[in-house]
Amino acid sequence: MSGAPSGVRAMPTDWSDNIVICDLADEPELSEELSDLYNKLKERPTDKVPNVVLNLAGVSYLNSSNIAQILRIRRRLIESSRSMKLCSVADGVWSIMLLTGLDKVFEFVADKSTAIAALQIQGAKKK
Repeated sequence: MSGAPSGVRAMPTDWSDNIVICDLADEPELSEELSDLYNKLKERPTDKVPNVVLNLAGVSYLNSSNIAQILRIRRRLIESSRSMKLCSVADGVWSIMLLTGLDKVFEFVADKSTAIAALQIQGAKKK
């Protein structure tokens, strides 16, 4: 399973000037990782906020607090005209997304490479 080993928090990785990748893990790290990401986005001026890839390969379950955190991150990105892609979603997490209707709110892709490529293409179209 990818993501940080148990007990080790993964910091968001600046893949480029305008894309940040977060390899997320299950609780208790997940809440802290999402909080760190939100704070990182909040600290930046609106025009310096990057697009975000949330790699959920290491996440087997989302609780209501996690969902609220992801929605907060999404709101900050929308305010900054940026995008977020969720990738490598496990079946259990996908079931939660379907049950809550969030499958229509978030953009999902198969893996990190696809997410990065989609954000790069999106960025090229905006230029």
